[in-house]
Amino acid sequence: MPELCLSELSQADIASLQASLGIDQIEKTKLDWPLSDSIGNVDKKQTPKGRFIGVGVGPGDPELITLKALKYIQSTMVVSYLTNSEGASQAKEIATEAFESVKHDQEHIGIIMPMSMDRDAANLAYDAGAFAIRKVLDKGRDVVFLCEGDPLFYGSFAYLMERLEAIYECEVVPGVSSIHAAASALKRPLTMLKESFSVVSGRHSDEQIQQALKQHDSVVIMKAGRERSRILSLLHATGRIKEAQYLEYIGRENELVCKDVSMLADDAGPYFSLFVVTKTMQKRIEEAV
Repeated sequence: MPELCLSELSQADIASLQASLGIDQIEKTKLDWPLSDSIGNVDKKQTPKGRFIGVGVGPGDPELITLKALKYIQSTMVVSYLTNSEGASQAKEIATEAFESVKHDQEHIGIIMPMSMDRDAANLAYDAGAFAIRKVLDKGRDVVFLCEGDPLFYGSFAYLMERLEAIYECEVVPGVSSIHAAASALKRPLTMLKESFSVVSGRHSDEQIQQALKQHDSVVIMKAGRERSRILSLLHATGRIKEAQYLEYIGRENELVCKDVSMLADDAGPYFSLFVVTKTMQKRIEEAV
């Protein structure tokens, strides 16, 4: 199946997309619906047998793919994943060794996701991907969707499942999250005894991030890349700069671990980066006494 790239969709685009995917035309009066709503507009008596299966492939190290995930990748006839505009896919790359053990032809559905903060563009890409996946599910065939980390932790699978779960059976195979891989790389416990733990996004406001840093013993700040400079300022402001550590591309060949964030350049970093803020072992020992 060809990869799909949609930067915008008009009503004519929707009709063309439906025709190319072999999907029955939606009534003209219903073309004003959100595309995601129209996906579920089918007779539930015709619910197909195909399952939509989200498979977590971990943060980057191919050896962190679980046995269950490996079995699904090896056995599926149809696999899907997000790609960039050049066709490269992080999830597919992580699973390279798993694909090498596949003994049959597989159909691949690459869903091109625009690298943009524009949620409308992202939602259109998910809509298009859901249409392509639905075509396979309607034939009674399963689709395995590869997701970096865990499918339900900031995972792209969740947006596709949201569009399909009302009609199709969905399953989830959990994967190792970047948070747990980061803790392993740092050899630093995320929480101990009665310590509290919070996960926030670098896209949150200054107030939200500061509140988490002040109220919780351990804090992981995801999606730190573009917000790295601002996050460094907030760590200084809350007095937690010495408790913070920074990681990029965890489990990959270009992994970076910075245990002294004062050495970080005060500019933007890559998308695949995060801060881990925990009490030092010395402070934990002192508070336990």
